[in-house]
Amino acid sequence: MRRVAQVIRVRPDKIDEYRHLHLDVPEPVLRQLRRCHIANYSIHLLGDRLFAYFEYHGDDLTADLAIMTADPATQAWWRLTEPCQQPVEEAAPGEWWASMEQVFLME
Repeated sequence: MRRVAQVIRVRPDKIDEYRHLHLDVPEPVLRQLRRCHIANYSIHLLGDRLFAYFEYHGDDLTADLAIMTADPATQAWWRLTEPCQQPVEEAAPGEWWASMEQVFLME
């Protein structure tokens, strides 16, 4: 299992919209996440930053993310959520959600 933590900004004028969207994530989007071996997925808000955490239980995260990216339901969901988001300064060129380094783990 691989732990993935990511961060992105939420536009201050879109915080309420972002919260509202996530009150009812479409079931096809959730099914696609599960099909791509993603579990224990959560998003947290602090100020204008969103922190996401999920556990990946597959063998090829890059391939599974490509499958997810091609999914029409996921694309429709992202058309709703992306206007609420803005990459953080620390994001690599072309990176939307910036990956975070794990510096501690207690199991």
